[in-house]
Amino acid sequence: MQFIRSLYLQNRFFYALAAVIALFIFGFVNPFLESIAKIFLLVLVLLFLADLLILYAHKGSKIKGQRIFADKLSNGDENEILLSIQNNYNFVANIAVIDETPFQFQYRNFLFNETLQPNQAKTLRYTLRPVRRGEYSFGALNVFVHHNLGLVARRFQFEVGRTVPVYPSYLQMRKYELYAISNHLIELGVKKIRKIGQNREFDQVREYVQGDDIRLLNWTATARKNSLMVNQYQDEKSQQVYSVLDKGRAMKMPFEGMTLLDYAINASLVISNIAIQKSDKAGIITFSTKVNSSLPASNQAGQMSKILEVLYNQKTAYKESDYEALFTNLRTKVKQRSLVLLYTNFESLASLERQLPYFRNIAKQHLLVVIFFENTEIHQLLEQKSVTTEEIYIKTIAQKFIYEKKLIVKELAKYGIHSILTTPENLTVNTINKYLELKARNMI
Repeated sequence: MQFIRSLYLQNRFFYALAAVIALFIFGFVNPFLESIAKIFLLVLVLLFLADLLILYAHKGSKIKGQRIFADKLSNGDENEILLSIQNNYNFVANIAVIDETPFQFQYRNFLFNETLQPNQAKTLRYTLRPVRRGEYSFGALNVFVHHNLGLVARRFQFEVGRTVPVYPSYLQMRKYELYAISNHLIELGVKKIRKIGQNREFDQVREYVQGDDIRLLNWTATARKNSLMVNQYQDEKSQQVYSVLDKGRAMKMPFEGMTLLDYAINASLVISNIAIQKSDKAGIITFSTKVNSSLPASNQAGQMSKILEVLYNQKTAYKESDYEALFTNLRTKVKQRSLVLLYTNFESLASLERQLPYFRNIAKQHLLVVIFFENTEIHQLLEQKSVTTEEIYIKTIAQKFIYEKKLIVKELAKYGIHSILTTPENLTVNTINKYLELKARNMI
C-alpha cells in the first residue's frame, strides 16, 4: 500500500502509452504497424520496470527533506521558510517540491522544480506573511523524484502536520530595538528630538561601544585606562507607559489584510520594548465591553515575554467599547501618573463626543494620547477624477469624513489631550515619535 501511495505516473508515460495505442489502432488496417506497436509496448514495459527499479531498489529514504523556520511566526511580516533537500541517490535526480502551507494563505500552486547531483544538498527559500494571530498548521513537505527516463516519480513526505503559532510582530520589535541600540532609528523614520533640560543623573563610567554618543567621552578615564571610556547616565525616575487597546467593532476595520487591532498590537509591542530600553516601565490594558486584560507596568526581566503573551490572545469584538469601564480601571489600578497610549478609532466627531467626558477625566490623572486612524481608501477616492454628479457627490462626502478627522484632533487638543492621526502602516513610527517628543519635553 505504501508503494502504491508513493508511485506517480509522469506525463511522459501517458504520452508514450497514447502513441502505442494509436499504433495498435492503425494496426487494424496495416499489420506492419501492429508489429511495431507490440515492440513499442514491450520497450515501454521494460523502461517502466527499469524506472521503478532505479527509484525503489534501495531500502530507506534516498531523499532527505526538512522544513526550517522559527518556533513562531511574526504577524504582518515576511517570515522566511527554508526547505533543505538532499539527494542520496547515485544518479542525477529531478525533483519537484510541494510544501503544503497552512490553509490561511490559500496557496494552490506552490511548487519548486530543481535538479540535484548525486549527494548534493540544496536549500530553497520562500516567505509567508500571516495577517492574523493564532495557530497555523503546515501539511506535509512533498518531494517528488524522477530519473531522466521520466516515466514514473516517487514521492517522499517529511514534516507531516507541524503546527506553529503566529505572534504579534516580534520581528518588527527586534528591528526597532536593533536600530535603537545602534542609534540609527532615524533611518526608520523616527525623528531626532533634542532633549529639553536635564533629567538624568550620573550612573557609571564604562568602555565605549560603537553607537555611543562621543560627547559623553570621559577623557580623564580614557587617559588612565588607555582606551575610550564614556559616562553613562540614567533617568532620575522610571515612568509608566501603558498601551491601551480598544477591541471594539471600530478596530475590526481591515487594511492590507490585517485589522486595525493587529496594527495596534504590533505598535504596542514595539513601543513597550522601546520604553523599557529607555528605562521606563511598560504595561498593557485591553478592553471592549469591559476590561479584559491588565498587565501592570514594569521593566523587570521577562516583562516583554509577558506582554507578548497578553497581546497574542487578543481578539476584536463586535460591540461598542465601554470607556467608562476603562476609566474606572485606570482610576483604581493605576495610581501613578502615567503615559496612556490609547489605540482606538473614530470616524466622526459625534462618535468622539460620546466618549469625550471619559477622556477628559483620564487626562486629569494621566498624560493621555489618543491614537486613531486615517481612512486610506477615502484618500484614494479623492485622487480619482470625478465626472458624473454621483461621483462629485461621493467625493464631497469623502472630503467631509476627512475634515471630521481633523476636527477630532482639534477637539481633543482643546482639552489638553494629545492625539495621533495616522495611517496604519505609519502607526509604529508615529507612536515612537510622539513618545520621544513627550519624553524630551519632560512631560513624562
